[in-house]
Amino acid sequence: MELLSVIVPCYNEEENIDDFYNELMKNEAFFSSRELDVEVIYVDDGSKDGTVKKVKELAGKDGRVHLVSFSRNFGKEAGIYAGLQKAKGNYAVLMDCDLQDPPSLLPEMFQYIDEGYDSVATRRVTRKGEPPVRSFFARMFYRVMNKISKTEIVDGARDYRLMTRQVVDAILAMAEYNRFTKGIFGWVGYQTKWLEYENIERKKGETKWSFWKLFLYSLDGITAFSTVPLAIASIMGLLFCIFAFIMIALIIIRKLIFGDPTSGWPSLVCIILMCSGIQLFCIGIVGQYLSKTYMEVKKRPVYLIKEEI
Repeated sequence: MELLSVIVPCYNEEENIDDFYNELMKNEAFFSSRELDVEVIYVDDGSKDGTVKKVKELAGKDGRVHLVSFSRNFGKEAGIYAGLQKAKGNYAVLMDCDLQDPPSLLPEMFQYIDEGYDSVATRRVTRKGEPPVRSFFARMFYRVMNKISKTEIVDGARDYRLMTRQVVDAILAMAEYNRFTKGIFGWVGYQTKWLEYENIERKKGETKWSFWKLFLYSLDGITAFSTVPLAIASIMGLLFCIFAFIMIALIIIRKLIFGDPTSGWPSLVCIILMCSGIQLFCIGIVGQYLSKTYMEVKKRPVYLIKEEI
């Protein structure tokens, strides 16, 4: 029999562990008809509630359930990477524990795999239930990202994705510390079929992604898959140098022709502040790339495991 690895990163999802498992196992008839064995890998990202206890109870009832528990919170990207490393299946699927990724799509996803696709990915066509400001900035991020990066990142793309073993091995070959999975999916390529569905709100609990965390995550994506900000910083420096030389020439000509003294200290202060702000902004861009490089060369592990079943 072929094996499907279901990878479920979770952080403080005690309320959703059983519900997700029950919803997934509604596909039991499909798994049997396809002669597909299943392993469910819950990756606990240092939860502070009873998530680990719930998974252990499930594992005691069903030997197909596995637990990978981190020593602390390393982030969802680390959870995805750990799950892919532990997956032994011919196929692997990433799913959120909050049931925003409907397991009912699995039979349809396998149909496209049978047609020859290497992976089947999902995207939301609506953002119903999200705050309007958050939705606006999310769309802007995808628009900007696709303009400044050669890696295609689809607007509304979810981490919910069914992959063949070949795609999983390609992703694992990218063992970088600063991980941005949506970009990695696009970078490795392979033939991908996109499934669209309307946004499904969390069944229980609250999202762990605040606006600030999403903003920092977007910066990780930009620095990981685009060097355009560095080019922008260089171009801005060049333009300001040219502008400075032109202004120096104009002041000298004005003094020689009209004999006017240089005046206007308020405007001078504004120019100094503006130039200083631009310089700090450019240094900040360089600092972002430098910090990522610094973390990469340390060669720290992406995650540490406290317990594994």
